[in-house]
Amino acid sequence: MTAPILVITGPSGVGKGTLIKGLLERVPGLELAVSATTRRPREGEVNGVDYHFLGEEDFERRVAAGEFVEHAEYAANRYGTLTSELKRPAGGIVLEIDVQGARQVRDALPEAKLIFIEPPSFEDLERRLAARASDRPEQIERRLAAARDELAAAGEFDHRIVNDDLQRALQELSKLAATMSPL
Repeated sequence: MTAPILVITGPSGVGKGTLIKGLLERVPGLELAVSATTRRPREGEVNGVDYHFLGEEDFERRVAAGEFVEHAEYAANRYGTLTSELKRPAGGIVLEIDVQGARQVRDALPEAKLIFIEPPSFEDLERRLAARASDRPEQIERRLAAARDELAAAGEFDHRIVNDDLQRALQELSKLAATMSPL
């Protein structure tokens, strides 16, 4: 491993992507690991930038070849972090992954710092998922079902941040990232 690892997890729709975008702007040297997924790209997403979009067979081949540091199924799609994403020269690597993947990273890389992002309430999370209008109703229901399990696991993580105020949550996240060596 060439850089410290910061794992950011939490339920879908909690604002992980927004917080990470702000974090990358505030903390020089941090880079976001690009996750791989079998889900279809959303409008405007670019392969290799937003995700590595893989077919199911290609994803499985890479799993069998040991190319992932973590991988999991979430809301009927597969996601994972390719080991090659952790070998880039950077001041720190940020992983935006689900709870299953975060547990795998914790086991494989115990030096990684794990942060759980929480919504102010489950009802707020429901509103956020509906408002972003990028998923069909059945996909939202799958994400909410997964969120119930994920929220129950929040206590497993090194740090918890409630995303009830974006600027406050971003400040808290930035402080945690700044404590990572060699940042």
